[in-house]
Amino acid sequence: MFKSYHCVVSGKVTGVFFRAWVNDQAASLGLKGWARNLDENKVEVLLQGDEAQVEEMRKRLLAGSPLSTIEDVKCDWIDYEKKYDSFEIR
Repeated sequence: MFKSYHCVVSGKVTGVFFRAWVNDQAASLGLKGWARNLDENKVEVLLQGDEAQVEEMRKRLLAGSPLSTIEDVKCDWIDYEKKYDSFEIR
């Protein structure tokens, strides 16, 4: 198991290139994991990496991308069965 940070971001986050923005932000911070759409108004994000970088990413998720409108961000540290070598959009 690998310590990972799991987030669900709610708001206007689909159809506005939010996952691509998350990918760019994660790469700039050296984070691994993935982002995927859950439904029309939510994106799920899994982050693995340095805790300071994860905290910075959490702040960026709260602010959102230029085209998104963030209503809520729920995050928790979890144990995840897989360790990622990169960040991917699902």
